[in-house]
Amino acid sequence: MQIAIVGLAGSGKTTVFNTLTRGHAQTGGYGGMELHVGTVKVPDPRLDTLAEIFKPKKIVHADVTYFDLAAPPASIEGRVGTDELPADQLARLREADALLHVVRAFEDAAVPHASGSVDPWRDLEQLDLEFTLADLALIEKRVERLKAAGHHGTPAERESNDRELVLLERLHGPLMEGHPLRDAAIDPEEEKTIRGFRFLTQKPVLVLINVGEADLPREAEIVAGIAGRYSHTRTLVDALSAKIEMELGELEPDEAAVFMDELGLKESSLARVIGLSYRLLGLISFLTAGPDEVRAWPIPAGSSSVDAAGAIHTDLARGFIRAEVVPYADLVELKTMAESRKHGKLRSEGKTYTVKDGDVVEILFSK
Repeated sequence: MQIAIVGLAGSGKTTVFNTLTRGHAQTGGYGGMELHVGTVKVPDPRLDTLAEIFKPKKIVHADVTYFDLAAPPASIEGRVGTDELPADQLARLREADALLHVVRAFEDAAVPHASGSVDPWRDLEQLDLEFTLADLALIEKRVERLKAAGHHGTPAERESNDRELVLLERLHGPLMEGHPLRDAAIDPEEEKTIRGFRFLTQKPVLVLINVGEADLPREAEIVAGIAGRYSHTRTLVDALSAKIEMELGELEPDEAAVFMDELGLKESSLARVIGLSYRLLGLISFLTAGPDEVRAWPIPAGSSSVDAAGAIHTDLARGFIRAEVVPYADLVELKTMAESRKHGKLRSEGKTYTVKDGDVVEILFSK
């Protein structure tokens, strides 16, 4: 589960990375091609509640890995093309499961905007355009090769090439009109055909608007304004002040609470952003609880009980007999699996059961 943090130079994306990961990567604009990587725990208060009941030896959260790529420098034409990233950096970007796009909305005379003014919508569209151009270049190169292949190859190969050509030419049109591929209607078989391209505009995106302290009271209004115009599928929009959040992270809890009160903040934005990142990946958490460990296990939404067993260990999936399942809220109320069974809240489920977020699961299997 890897999310690439992207954004124009001066957007504050490395500050966002440091804020999310409690890292100390150097900030201050385009400074080389160093890659920063950090893994963060997904906040889940359910684990703390279960730990109070089961008194486990350890608590294990689900996690998300973020990596921060250096922003590409502006070209002579004023573009910030992804083609100016080294091949290995662009490849790493394509390998990401999702993108966290940091967009500048803060004023800071010490960090002048390269375009001369702060305009979140302009910056959002600018980097989106670069990703669109990168995907178009991939498609056009592949289409050219497929056409050059002509009638070469076996009948099966020619048929496969023809299907791929038709699909790529269909996707080319919306891209030319500025529509990301995540908005395109692509069926499962077509998805298999293009999976290897790792198109940038097909990835889920969390647009994170980086606001200044003065705009904190208007945060919800700013988010609504961008979200209303940026209505793509598999896209979320949120905001935080990376500078403020980083300062909060450096304070003791009592001091942070006072600072937040002074700013009129009811809660830190960090937990919300990490949770949104997790949701963006299409993941849910099922839980396991016992004296050794209380743990959140990430699985794609819609996964079966066998999938959940496999997430724990392949042996559990191979020897799966059944899953003992109790909803989190019922277990918290009744305190034990035995009491949950006694009150009819614990159910035995087979292989086809669809696991729900917050299910507390015990897998029974044959060795």
